[in-house]
Amino acid sequence: MYYAILCEDVENSLPMRKNTREAHLARLQQLVGQGRLFAAGPYPALDTEDPGEAGFTGSLIIAEFDSLEAATAWADADPYVDAGVFRSVAVKPYKLVLP
Repeated sequence: MYYAILCEDVENSLPMRKNTREAHLARLQQLVGQGRLFAAGPYPALDTEDPGEAGFTGSLIIAEFDSLEAATAWADADPYVDAGVFRSVAVKPYKLVLP
């Protein structure tokens, strides 16, 4: 089943994001390699593809896991969590309807 991992950043998270981005993306690439990642990306702080120094306000990851517990454990182990980028993380079951 798919799960949505909804993350909200702390204020001024951009420096922490930059320092931890490589490790964060490496974990996402593992999901890609396993064919389990549906979508992933950050929420720009401004209404533009590249918000520059305004940074991001959070992230969304939609991926396939065996259970809510497995999805939560995966989310809790994210490098952005360890680095203090996220002030909150919610994991919810996600049902793909379209396309």
